[in-house]
Amino acid sequence: MTSYGSPSASSTSRTNGLAIASLCCGIVGLFLLSIVLGPLAIVFGAVALRQAAKNGAGMAKAGIALGVVDVVLWVIFLAVAAGNGGVGWYVGG
Repeated sequence: MTSYGSPSASSTSRTNGLAIASLCCGIVGLFLLSIVLGPLAIVFGAVALRQAAKNGAGMAKAGIALGVVDVVLWVIFLAVAAGNGGVGWYVGG
């Protein structure tokens, strides 16, 4: 029986916060601000992989992958926009 205030097994196996941040930036970057959140996801994931080898390594790798996808989608968007003469918000008749 453990007494109040004693360390438990759940407090020692915490997921790295940067791995969680990397994954969140990668997911949100798919929908909003991919040019900002994509590189952030890559950087956070790389730092998380260096800090914690096993706690959150899967999340960090997923965040890096999503960050790369964000950046690639942004480059494709820019290429399509440049090919069509730019991005414009024309409203009217």
